[in-house]
Amino acid sequence: MFFRAKKKRDELPEIAQLSKYYEMDGQLRAYANRMAVMGLVCGLLAVGALSFAAYVRLQPPVVIRVDRQGEARVVGGQTVALGNGFLEAFTASADGVESAPTDVEGRGMVRRFLMRYLTYTPTNVERNFAEAMNMMTRNFRTLTMNKLRDEDIVGKIKADEITSTIRIRSIEPVPGMPWTYQAFAAKEVRRLSSHGTEYTDKMVCRYQVRLVQSRRSQTNPSGLLVGEFWEQQMVSERDIGLEQNSGLLDR
Repeated sequence: MFFRAKKKRDELPEIAQLSKYYEMDGQLRAYANRMAVMGLVCGLLAVGALSFAAYVRLQPPVVIRVDRQGEARVVGGQTVALGNGFLEAFTASADGVESAPTDVEGRGMVRRFLMRYLTYTPTNVERNFAEAMNMMTRNFRTLTMNKLRDEDIVGKIKADEITSTIRIRSIEPVPGMPWTYQAFAAKEVRRLSSHGTEYTDKMVCRYQVRLVQSRRSQTNPSGLLVGEFWEQQMVSERDIGLEQNSGLLDR
């Protein structure tokens, strides 16, 4: 009577086999606490990942120069080197003498600017002008934008169906003037009148472009910007004949 054997749960009636309310509540609370801890850990990992991504994104880009002998050298940005058996980060300054742009980079900058600014059609004039102005300094860009707006140059190009093409013959530095280049090019400007007559202006022009050295960046790896530009027309002729031949195709 006092030592009555305890029945197993499966031998009890169906109602008696159910868990007590405090047992079910304890399991739910344990699951809730476990999920809260997992959510807190995942949130901390997400914040850490976002912080690391922001830190990497804010780092300056690494600029590497490869010389004619094929040797690579870091001229800007932060890189990692192996020293004393450990990884060490060091920053290569873009202000030193070794990071100064070369003459080849200056000539390439002048060529890209002239091809963007002087080669256009009515359909791509806005894009080419925008790319050319992104190569300018801030004050020169503002001056050029004001001129384009006041004279409505883009509207005239679209209204007269003007197409401009150039062929650069030479680009040489101006003696005694740092980062100033003089270029000679053959230029053709074709326009269509309201009566459907095509006019072609063929000319030989001299261009002078003065560059300004700035910090290297991801959008401007050469570290050069256009600070001044002017054009001088040397020889010109107009062709209004029936046969419109392009002088740029002559070799």
